[in-house]
Amino acid sequence: MILIAGAGPTGLTLAVDLARRGVSFRLIESAAVSFEGSRGKGIQPRTMEIFEDLGVIDAMLAAGAIYPKFRTHFGGLSLRMGSLGSAKQATESMPYPNLWMVPQARTEAILRERLCELGGAVEFGKAFASLTQNEQGVEVALGDGEVVRAQYLVGCDGGRSAVRKALGLRLEGEGLDEKPMLVADVEVEGLDRSDWHLWPFAKGGVIGLCPLPKTTLFQLTGKAEVLEDDIEGVVRRATGRRVVRVAWRSIYQPAVRMVDRYRVGRVLLAGDAAHVHPPAGGQGLNTGVQDAYNLGWKLAYVARGGPDSLLDSYEAERLPIAAAVLGLSKRLLQTRSIKRGDATNQLALHYRTSALSLGGSIGGLQAGDRMPDVRLEDGRRLFVPMRGMHATELETPEGRILIRPDGYIASIGVALLSEYAGVSVRSVRTLNHVGRKSTGLA
Repeated sequence: MILIAGAGPTGLTLAVDLARRGVSFRLIESAAVSFEGSRGKGIQPRTMEIFEDLGVIDAMLAAGAIYPKFRTHFGGLSLRMGSLGSAKQATESMPYPNLWMVPQARTEAILRERLCELGGAVEFGKAFASLTQNEQGVEVALGDGEVVRAQYLVGCDGGRSAVRKALGLRLEGEGLDEKPMLVADVEVEGLDRSDWHLWPFAKGGVIGLCPLPKTTLFQLTGKAEVLEDDIEGVVRRATGRRVVRVAWRSIYQPAVRMVDRYRVGRVLLAGDAAHVHPPAGGQGLNTGVQDAYNLGWKLAYVARGGPDSLLDSYEAERLPIAAAVLGLSKRLLQTRSIKRGDATNQLALHYRTSALSLGGSIGGLQAGDRMPDVRLEDGRRLFVPMRGMHATELETPEGRILIRPDGYIASIGVALLSEYAGVSVRSVRTLNHVGRKSTGLA
């Protein structure tokens, strides 16, 4: 049995992946009720591809929208500017080309609903307290006195992770602003919802109000020292409009920090428990989801008797990506650039240096790259037969491509396989050329 501590997007993604693979797990959450805020609202294209594989893409598309344009207000004048996201048309290789906005609470709700469909559930009000481990497993004490014995423990319990602290690991890095920020979900009477509104010269600093899709709320951002005690007054003075209600609020300190290890014995960390991001670039939630997606199939293999050493590839693959993404987030925050696109969509992140990536290259692709969508000879998208728990082998005139269960290329040019890392291999043949144009890498 796998114990997952923390039922945010990272823990829920891992639980969904384990549930569909038939792996025994428990998902515990210290909070008594589900999260209700908008905090991590940006879903990147690569994460949308993951959500397609996990069976929640339709719900995510229905719950969200592309990012609105900025409207900057200067007294009685306003100027409409660009957007954090793009408005590109989907292509064969990139079915989800745009940053997609979904309030975090809704993302979590969709993942919980999917988990329920698969027979799982979140255990709310169950707090991690302490752990001991040996070569046979992990013994975890919960706050209510229960003792849980598991094969592995995965700490997905956020930036203040109790699991990380129990391991003696620290988040190393730096703060990016001496003054804390406030984020809140507010309903503002009569404010136009077609744009993301900014007041750069509001008293005490910039005030932002971003309309949240499929709600009546805006996400409010600004300096905590200005907003904390008087949200209604600050918004009224900036906008001239009344705050009807404040649905949720939180204070955070912008920082880039991460651990130097993702694994200590039978305990692993994922998401904000391992790396914390500033909001710039919409990377935090997405990096956590992709941590879980990388880890899920590996844990399933090991839980069924596969070699424990496979789990070492989790840290080897994900730790360098977290470091790179944190560097990107820092640059975006410091330059205050609104340009995003390819720099932040996470489609180009790869595992080329991983011990699991073997073989050469084909059509501009290398082992370790994300496998783009391509059109098969029967007219289907490649992502359709790739959905599920198996690995996929693609036969083309240029050679064979073995695709891992998480959608990354394991090898190029190897012999046909019937099994990869404990999962069956589904063979797909296509006569289409796999090159730079067809993969979107030109």
